[in-house]
Amino acid sequence: MIERHLLKLRLRDTIDAAEEAALRGTIVDTVTHAAGRTIVRAGEELNYSTLLLDGLIGRYKDLKNGQRQITHVHVAGDFADLHGFTLKRLDHSLLALTPCTIARASHTRLREITETLPHLTRIMWFSTNVDAAIHREWEVSLGRRSAIQRAAHFFCELHVRLGVVGLAEENGYRLAISQAELAECLGLTPVHVNRVLRELRERGLVEFRNGRVAFQDLPGLKRLAEFDPGYLYLDPHPL
Repeated sequence: MIERHLLKLRLRDTIDAAEEAALRGTIVDTVTHAAGRTIVRAGEELNYSTLLLDGLIGRYKDLKNGQRQITHVHVAGDFADLHGFTLKRLDHSLLALTPCTIARASHTRLREITETLPHLTRIMWFSTNVDAAIHREWEVSLGRRSAIQRAAHFFCELHVRLGVVGLAEENGYRLAISQAELAECLGLTPVHVNRVLRELRERGLVEFRNGRVAFQDLPGLKRLAEFDPGYLYLDPHPL
């Protein structure tokens, strides 16, 4: 059930049998959500954290004028709100961008891990630190990258993150979100996103159509985005 999550963790460090059993033991149930469903609302009191088993989840915040900013996209194998274990509520909401299956990890059992398995605790802390690194990179995109660079960087990042859990091929991957949702990720209007996608296609770099990202020139796309995957900390990282 949590194999993709274990794939992510084992890319960076060793997980022994006792640690794997403890992780599996945190799961109290699994739930499916339709696309467009809010899974966790900002301010809601939490006694579990959400582990995404299948699909895509977006973290988002709403403005009073009805606009929405998606601040992070989670892929299968990610804890979408492990930080909720210590915060006990979120300052943002979690949205099912696609049909999703999630596992709910009990905070009581997560606390037991912190008290009995220090190595696994450090690995989970490391995971939240990587989340923070991704947020910083998105902040750079929103603040300093041009619109076309933002889109290019977004496509490159997801290619790497989905590849880690076996959900991307060399020439592309499935991304079943709308252009409007992509606009909310990039901080652009849907009309602007449409122009950016057309320019990326006309440059012969990448095409996003019918829920799929198809690369024509991945090295060229990375150069455009100035994409450096170092912030994803994919190298072995014994803790």
